[in-house]
Amino acid sequence: MSVGRATLIRIEHSWRCQVAVSYQLVIDCTSPEPLALFWAEALHYVIAPPPSGFDSWDDFFRSIGVPEDELGGGSDIIEDPNGEGPRIWFQIVPEKKSIKNRIHIDVNASGGRGSSLDTRRERVEAEAARLVSLGATRLRAIVTEGLDHYGVAMADPEGNEFDINQPVPGNGPPE
Repeated sequence: MSVGRATLIRIEHSWRCQVAVSYQLVIDCTSPEPLALFWAEALHYVIAPPPSGFDSWDDFFRSIGVPEDELGGGSDIIEDPNGEGPRIWFQIVPEKKSIKNRIHIDVNASGGRGSSLDTRRERVEAEAARLVSLGATRLRAIVTEGLDHYGVAMADPEGNEFDINQPVPGNGPPE
């Protein structure tokens, strides 16, 4: 079964999406390790180990010719321990964020439309509180009267915007 450019394949009693290309998400930042640690906790990811044969990512990057003055960012790559989500690399850039993101992460925390709006709101608020305790900033609630949706706009420790909300129904695996 195809959905856009992805193909859904049946594996025993579940569906898995086989995408056309694999990718890594790269987030520009000035302090990669604290941001990697924040997002690892936020997304339930883990810090990615260096490639086989290297004691650290700096050792690996050094081996491929990255200059010494660009090393030393610490743990800057996170990955989904289940291998389902994209790897995320926090890349050092000299300038601080100065404008609104053109892309952002949605953290799905509501449990979906199978629950009441009040229950979804409670779950989103609980996740917002958890992420504030990790260093995020709450920006505003995303709520429109009469709309069956609730979310919270947030910023990570370097000011990158993201939202906590419910997944939007789409062309996912059949239920």
